[in-house]
Amino acid sequence: MPGGWGGGPAGTIFADDKIIHSGRWSARIERHPNSPSQFSTITKSIPIDFSGATIELRGFLRTEDVDNFAGLWMREDGESPSLAFDNMQSRQLKGITPWTEYVIKLPVHPEAKQLFFGVLLAGSGKAWADDLQLLVDGRPVWEAPKAVRAKTVFDDDREFDAGSRVSMNELTNVQIDNLVLLGKVWGFLKYYHPSITSGDRHWDYDLFRVLPAVLEARDHSSANAALSNWTDKLGTVNPCDPCVKMGDADLQFGPDLDWISDARVLGADLSHSLSKVRDNRSGRQFYVSKIPGVGNPSFNHELAYADIKLPDFGYQLLALYRFWNIVEYWSPYRDVMGEDWNRVLAEFIPRIALAKNPDSYKKELLALVAKANDGHANVWGSLDIRPPAGKCQLPVNVRFVENLPTVSGFTSPKPNDNVALEIGDIVTQLDGVPISRLIESWKPYYADSNEAARLRDIGRAMTRGECGDTTVEVRRGGQQLKIKVERVPPPPVDSGSYTHDLPGPTFRLLSKDVAYLKLSSVKSADCAHYVEEAAGTKGLIVDIRNYPSEFVVFSLGSLLVDSEVSFARFTEADLSTPGAFHWSNVVTLTPQKPHYSGKVVILVDETSMSQAEYTSMALRAAPGSIIVGSTTAGADGNVSPFALPGGLRTMISGIGVFYPDKGPTQRIGIIPNVQAKPTLAGIRAGRDEVLEEAVRQIVGEQVPRKDIENMANPHP
Repeated sequence: MPGGWGGGPAGTIFADDKIIHSGRWSARIERHPNSPSQFSTITKSIPIDFSGATIELRGFLRTEDVDNFAGLWMREDGESPSLAFDNMQSRQLKGITPWTEYVIKLPVHPEAKQLFFGVLLAGSGKAWADDLQLLVDGRPVWEAPKAVRAKTVFDDDREFDAGSRVSMNELTNVQIDNLVLLGKVWGFLKYYHPSITSGDRHWDYDLFRVLPAVLEARDHSSANAALSNWTDKLGTVNPCDPCVKMGDADLQFGPDLDWISDARVLGADLSHSLSKVRDNRSGRQFYVSKIPGVGNPSFNHELAYADIKLPDFGYQLLALYRFWNIVEYWSPYRDVMGEDWNRVLAEFIPRIALAKNPDSYKKELLALVAKANDGHANVWGSLDIRPPAGKCQLPVNVRFVENLPTVSGFTSPKPNDNVALEIGDIVTQLDGVPISRLIESWKPYYADSNEAARLRDIGRAMTRGECGDTTVEVRRGGQQLKIKVERVPPPPVDSGSYTHDLPGPTFRLLSKDVAYLKLSSVKSADCAHYVEEAAGTKGLIVDIRNYPSEFVVFSLGSLLVDSEVSFARFTEADLSTPGAFHWSNVVTLTPQKPHYSGKVVILVDETSMSQAEYTSMALRAAPGSIIVGSTTAGADGNVSPFALPGGLRTMISGIGVFYPDKGPTQRIGIIPNVQAKPTLAGIRAGRDEVLEEAVRQIVGEQVPRKDIENMANPHP
């Protein structure tokens, strides 16, 4: 192990004096197919006790036979984990590469307290690192000015650091009703009451202080009185002058606060207290801010409580309240969620708060998050709990073709001696259970915006289970076959296995008339070169059946338009009136040279999500361009991550993304101009029928079908 560094797993990290960039030593990561874990890291950490705008890690890397990716990496942690992160995965550094200097940068997050950094290798192969530098605003980190951090209420209020001290084995219907009201009142006060929005109170711990009184209330009136007394003790809410007003001119929708005026449910005293808070708000926020230049919310002070021992009724209830209220006040897509959000709160109070162990707590959180119907939301880092659980899986890829779970490929070159499954097999049973029954039982735990994305994710996970032999029943042609197959440890996650584009180079000519560009490995700096190479062709196919490796909305989109054109507009949350969202100005493309004048055909499907969807909206704005394929994942908008108790993490879509005419995209996805989907016959024949349709849109029906197939299905 290189001196002064940590990392692992053991046996994969070395100091090397034979292959170096300069000096006497380099660090080497060496992994084989049987190496433990899915990746290895060389790691160092330092406190972020310095100030500055940007942290930069630069160094020289060399690779040999890397089959997944290698890269530099950095992560900033605070009270919430992973406030900022980069590991170069999007750059897909793999194969054999010479010594080359690479750079990654992160903004210095104001809440970050610890910096982790180093080098990693995922999959198999060798990677060397040398001459690493850590810079702050271009200067060595030790020259950066020391940061002076102001204390917060979290530094002084430590009463519940060891646990909430609330324990319950069951809940009555009255208690559940009272806890529903507590969750709504707690969330409203968090974002509206000046004593909380100023940062003067540890609001998580204040929940634990009032919780016993609410649980002990014999009826709704007693609970209302306890909440009214609690609210009054937060301090006087002075009349505002002038008052914060919610603007109407660009309003998309306002907060859902009618319940505050319902004295029949809340009682006159509590209703009056909450109304006074609502009408005399200051507009400042402690628990949320906005990302500069983007506008999505940043949840600054949501603590992770990673060391809390679970089960803990209070902390588990806090997780529910935190997620529910962040969606209630800060989700730009609250109005298209498709769920009765108040009913969701009532349903999950006993499910989450009474969960008996960490795994059941995580599983119930997965089900809660799925109710938001936001593909960006999930309990990230805990997906191994999502059913079907297991450390192994069948060595195949499954995709829903013609709405049927179909073997579409293999996770490694097919080992013919022990895998009897074939491409095109339709899975009908797993472990003796009909696959339709299994899918219906799994769906509630999959957090996706629409059915296409949900089936995409189920297909990727559905063959997981215990390691060893299992029986799979498939339909092949007109036959039903029972096949014995071994579940094996999965290979390292390779983003390439989640794409449906062509293997091989980023850009190529399929013929003298048809150019092809895939965005899974695109380089923004090379966009002008791609367009120059495509000059003279009748059409350019831009394949976004993937996630773009780099942001090319403007660097590529500006080369496809001949006049300024709008392609999107956003909605943003209102910090002064939580729960309200306002329209922003439209986003436009401005023409740049070199200009591509041929037809543009954009390919999308269920793998196209978030930045891929936003990119397709931009490219679609080019004159004469069309989208070919099928409905996308329907999850767009810069993400806003936050922590949940137990060291868990999730996120939501942070800004609303719409067409310039305010037409929606969330949950709907990008609707193609020309529908084209794979068929079972096409999968079995190894054809890319979506790409074939794209070629047909460029060259016309007069070109023989066989010629179109040859262009769209080139041999490696």
